[in-house]
Amino acid sequence: MELILIAVGVLGLIGLSSALILFFASHKFAVYEDPRIAQVSAVLPQANCGGCGYPGCSGFASACVKASADGNIEGKFCPVGGQPVMEQVAEILGLAVEAQAPRVAVVRCNGSCENRPRLVQFDGARSCRVQQMTGMGETGCAYGCLGCGDCVAACQFGAISMDAETGLPVVDEEKCTACGACSKACPRGIIEIRLKGPKGRRMVVLCNNKDKGAVANKACKASCIGCGKCVKTCEKFLAITLENNLAYIDAEKCKLCRKCEEACPKGAIHAFNFPPRKPKTEEPAAPVAAPADVPTAAPAEAPTAEKA
Repeated sequence: MELILIAVGVLGLIGLSSALILFFASHKFAVYEDPRIAQVSAVLPQANCGGCGYPGCSGFASACVKASADGNIEGKFCPVGGQPVMEQVAEILGLAVEAQAPRVAVVRCNGSCENRPRLVQFDGARSCRVQQMTGMGETGCAYGCLGCGDCVAACQFGAISMDAETGLPVVDEEKCTACGACSKACPRGIIEIRLKGPKGRRMVVLCNNKDKGAVANKACKASCIGCGKCVKTCEKFLAITLENNLAYIDAEKCKLCRKCEEACPKGAIHAFNFPPRKPKTEEPAAPVAAPADVPTAAPAEAPTAEKA
């Protein structure tokens, strides 16, 4: 009995000393967390997509609170929540937030099955990344969409689907949050997060081929051949540049005049969400006036009946 009491006492002393050690250690090494981090995190969509550039919504909340010490959260934006969520974050932190133009994912490739026929059949894993690592894919274009749907699997919002007819991914602009997950998943960097544009209208070069014109044209009927005609049509606004045999339209400089679309001989430039063009009507030919020096014939007099 005495041994049992001794054992119980020893265990009690060990437990008490351990509790005291843990108590003092928790106060000594306690890490203070700003309560505003939890408040900011609560208004975020908790998609944890990484589109903001931080590891999850909690990481973004911490970054916003830390940045607020400088009096602004410039450069911080939640693409899923958009402007309404950022306004709530700014209200919690007692700051103002500038409105940012909405963005959307754009697939910069028009190499459909019709424009870019398949040359071989890949029997390995159905993955864009695997195909990119093992070769050029199934077509002759080393820059075009591989068509395996890695971007579809990466999208948490169901905003991308594969078109069975063209073999290319299609973006649903209503569902797209511009988080950038699809862009990161594409091994060829075809998907770009671009400005959505006024009323969703924008001009985009749907090609990523950097080969010279003859080589690009052989690989795809709708490829950019780097002719520079679009650049010449935009000399006033300088919205189009030509680099590495590929034209690129700057969305911030583009005036949406659509002249580049008409100038492109390959149809590589596409206009999104514009109303259909009105058919051109031929103007009626103007009547040709008679020369002034040509005398006009006098009207013939009606014959008069002779009197009997």
